[in-house]
This record gives sequence, structure tokens and C-alpha cells, in this order.
Amino acid sequence: MKAIVDCNSFYCSCERLFRPDLWNKPVVVLSNNDGCIVSRTDEAKKLGIGMAAPYYQNKELIEKNEVAAFSSNYHLYGDLSMRVMDTLRALAGAHNTEVYSVDEAFLDLDMIPGNELYDAAKRMKEITEQWTGIKVSIGVAPTKVLSKVANKLSKKDKKGTGGIIILDSVEKIKDALESTPVDDLWGIGHRYANKLKNFGIENGWQLRNMPEEWCRKNLGGVVGVRMIRELKGIPCILMKDPLEVKKMIATTRMFGTPVHKLSDLKEAVATYASRAAEKVRRQRSAATSLDVFVVANGFIDRKYEYNPQSRHSHITLPQATSNTGELIGYAALLAENLFRPNEKYIKAGVLLGGLVPDNSIQSNLFMTQEKNRLPQLMSAIDNINFSMRDDVVKYVATGLKRNWKMRQQLRSKRYTTRWDELFEIR
Repeated sequence: MKAIVDCNSFYCSCERLFRPDLWNKPVVVLSNNDGCIVSRTDEAKKLGIGMAAPYYQNKELIEKNEVAAFSSNYHLYGDLSMRVMDTLRALAGAHNTEVYSVDEAFLDLDMIPGNELYDAAKRMKEITEQWTGIKVSIGVAPTKVLSKVANKLSKKDKKGTGGIIILDSVEKIKDALESTPVDDLWGIGHRYANKLKNFGIENGWQLRNMPEEWCRKNLGGVVGVRMIRELKGIPCILMKDPLEVKKMIATTRMFGTPVHKLSDLKEAVATYASRAAEKVRRQRSAATSLDVFVVANGFIDRKYEYNPQSRHSHITLPQATSNTGELIGYAALLAENLFRPNEKYIKAGVLLGGLVPDNSIQSNLFMTQEKNRLPQLMSAIDNINFSMRDDVVKYVATGLKRNWKMRQQLRSKRYTTRWDELFEIR
């Protein structure tokens, strides 16, 4: 049997953890630059606040009903996510745990007898909530797709289900799939959902009973057949080992305010190159290619409209490197090539690709002594910044004021990752 453990309204739960006064009250968390609503509690949903809806469109409703609104606090969410996943690894075993997203993890429960599944799931739920303070829901079924179905149903009626649903019989699977629209099936996107509805297939049970050859033809070949088999309780999507080493690393951000000057654009790109280089070094790799992109919002027929246009520039590095200074230099040149006067830039990003192990880089006898010491310098800078935070040591090219930084006017404190923002009890 496979289980998926999903944190309830994860971002909102992280905020509530340090604000007990917000329990049972409506809470929303906003996206980058406080643009859209990306997490809502059940109380906020009941007020009619939509998911991914623009904040400004719901601001009056939010203020009228005293809904607590927060900017995304990724330092806090990332740290609490790690605590949840570490707890699940401790309970189910690291080799039986697949972290699927920041708030979801699949567990392999094949070692647990069927008559003990509910007690085991309940114990996992209670311990996870006790150790981390984050509420979770658990769906258990013979396959990953069915476990996602079970989990979704467990969250719809948390009081009735206790946050746990186990699909361990054909009857239970049938009832669950009949009450699950094809739109809600894991792996069925909007386009395929509309296509299925045109064939008269409205729910998961109807899709389950379609012939495999029909699915091979109409649902993307092997992917469609895999979906049908998973719905029938035949495991086809296996547990995956965590991807320890990434093949490419990107750092991208929306700007807090539009950027008009080349100097500001280069500052932002240099900052993102610095972030990406740090991530590359963290996994002991080096990059062989660098890509910079910018998103500009311009004028159409001399009239301003929201019309973002993306452009990118790419370079193959002469030698694999993870040195921040070198990468900033190349990234700045690419940014200059992309810059156009009189344009309004709203986003930029840096992508480092072709990653190779840093111990595979061939040495150069003609390299200066200073260059040979660069790895030690980078290591020292990383250690200082990791322990002190907030870029205590940084390249001047990344800017001092950074007026373009992402807007986070409603961000809570980083309670678990900053000494000066620790939670206070009086």
C-alpha cells in the first residue's frame, strides 16, 4: 500500500504555528510581490476567497472579514517543511519516503499488515502534528494515483474522516472514484479533462473502466495506460529515490518595482548569479553553461499594456566553474546584451546548466596562485553567509540598496532561521 501525507493549507499552517490567536480564523498567504493568493485556510475558502485570485481584487473582502494576510515567508516554510519530512523519514524509514513537494510526501507502507494500516496512519498523523505543529491529512491506497484520490477526499471532510482515508477494498475505491471528477485526478490536466468530458467521462470510476487501448490512443500513449492501471489498483508509478544532485539550477524573481536602468538590471542579475552559484557549490558541482533571461513589459501602438515579453541569452563557459565572481562577470555581459532602452523590466533570472562534479574539473598548470585559492575563498564566504545570514559578505556588483527587491510588505518573522527574529514568549 502507498500513502501520501499532505500538509493542510501548508503556508497558512506555518503562519498559524507562531500565531495561536489565528487558529480557527481565516488566513491567506500571498505570492511573490504580494500579487495573488496562493494558500487559504478553510475559513477563508468559506468567505469566497479564490485560489490564485489577485490580492487587490479580494482586499476589500479580506479587510471586511478581518482575514489575516501574509507575504510568502520562504525561509520559514522551507525550514518547517524539512522538519515535517524528517519526521516522516523517522517514522516510515528514509528508503520508504519520497518527498514529492514542499508539503507532500509519498510513503511505502507495504511492510504494514492491512488490518494495522489505519492505526499506523493515525500514529503517523498524531506524531507529525505533535512534533512539528503542522496539521496533515493522509490518504492510503494500493497505488499513488488512488492515494492522491483518498487524500483529497480526506481533506474535504476533515471532521468526518479524521484526516485519514484508506482505500483497501474494491467497494471503497469505487465509491471514492465515483465522487471524484476527472478534473481532480492526479495527472489529468485541464486539456485532458475537457477531452474526457467530451467523451462523456465525468468521474474517475468511468475512466477506470475504459479499455487500455482507448486510453493509449486518447490519453497520451503509455502515460494513459499507466493511469488506467493505477486506477485499477495496479502499481505502475514507482517510488523514486530523492534527486540528490540537480542537473541544472536556476534563480529567478519578479522585481518589487519595475526596473528601467541597466545598472539596476545588472545588479539583479548579479544577485541571482550569486545565489545560483551558492546552490551549485552546495551540491559540490560546477556549471559549464549560463543562461540569463529578462521579462520586459513594453508599449503596444504607443499605448502601455500588460504584455510581458521574455528574451534570453546563453553562453557556454570556457571552463566549468562555481566561482561567483566569474559567473557574475559572464551574467553581467549577457544582461547588457539583453537590455533595451525605454523598456520596463519586471522579472529576470539566471540558469546554470551542464553541471558536473567539481572534483572532475581538470587542473591548469598555468593558473595563477590567486585563482587556485578561489575555491577556499568561496567556501569561506559561504560559511560566513550561512552562519550570519542576509549576505553579510557579498560582491559589490550585487548592489547595496537593491531597490528592485521583491515586495514582501506583510511578511512575518523568520522565527526558526534568524536569531534576531526568534519567537518570543512573555
